[in-house]
Amino acid sequence: MLLRASLGMAIVIGCMGFAHNVYMLIGLRLLQGVITGYGTACTTMIATQTDKAHAGYALATLSTASIAGSLLGPTVGGFIGENLGMRDVFFFTGALLFVAFVATALFVRESFVREDKLQVRGFREVWDSVPDKGLTLILFATFFVLTVALYSVEPILTVYITHLSGGAGHVALIAGITFSASGLANIFAAPRLGKLSDRIGAHKVMLVSIAVAGLLFIPQAFVTAPWQLMVLRFLLGLTSAGLTPSVNILLKKITPQQITGRVFGFSMSAGYLGVFAGSVLGGQVAAWFGLRYVFGLTGALLLINAAWVYAKVYRKLAAQQVDAEGVAAN
Repeated sequence: MLLRASLGMAIVIGCMGFAHNVYMLIGLRLLQGVITGYGTACTTMIATQTDKAHAGYALATLSTASIAGSLLGPTVGGFIGENLGMRDVFFFTGALLFVAFVATALFVRESFVREDKLQVRGFREVWDSVPDKGLTLILFATFFVLTVALYSVEPILTVYITHLSGGAGHVALIAGITFSASGLANIFAAPRLGKLSDRIGAHKVMLVSIAVAGLLFIPQAFVTAPWQLMVLRFLLGLTSAGLTPSVNILLKKITPQQITGRVFGFSMSAGYLGVFAGSVLGGQVAAWFGLRYVFGLTGALLLINAAWVYAKVYRKLAAQQVDAEGVAAN
């Protein structure tokens, strides 16, 4: 799956540089969505190859690698777009993905036993094997809400920066640096929050991260200069580093080993649906009410999600943790 996704995306994204109109670009973007899945396969491989005691640190390290790309990507893309042209961004990205394909082929190894096709479980059999269906569904829904919130501002961020900068030049580069601010913070915070999750519980890290992220979105609606937005995006990155890894850690710990890959596939589907819904929501809210309302709505959505996580996830897992510690003490 890693080889398929990396090579397929290298070809498709490279072809985007040759698109002659927006319809060809949309078609290639749809094809990219069909072919993609490298991140999903990475998460599943790490989850299935790592013991539960160290799952938090391993998944957070993977998140750090992904976030490092989100740190460098917008800045490099903005630089190439301004100095070489927009089409060269697609060619450069396709080349990087081909490097990922070669590196995966040469260096990635997996302990994998292929199942007989007649023994591969269907959806109903997989779902029947999930021990805590209610908590699993809540984690799927939480991941959906988190991605909706985090991606709702992406369609309007460049326009917002243009508005804040008063029409000054280098908007693409400033937007790239603003995107990168949260990525830089994620790199510092993700491994530490992963270790903290292994020590005190991922449910605690997730609850605090969601609540603080919700609070940090609200003042972004009232900034008056790009640098203020960069600072708030950096602080947001420190908290958002505990969101996706925490969901993955909890899914890993409550899911039997033999169906981990399928369950993570469902989770990532919820995340991709959130990316789509968040992008549409952010664009529509900005069109109807204004750019600043997107940040307020996103903050409110995260705070509501935090209250739901506290009621349905935190209290349940905290009680289970106390019971387990009591049994261990006896």
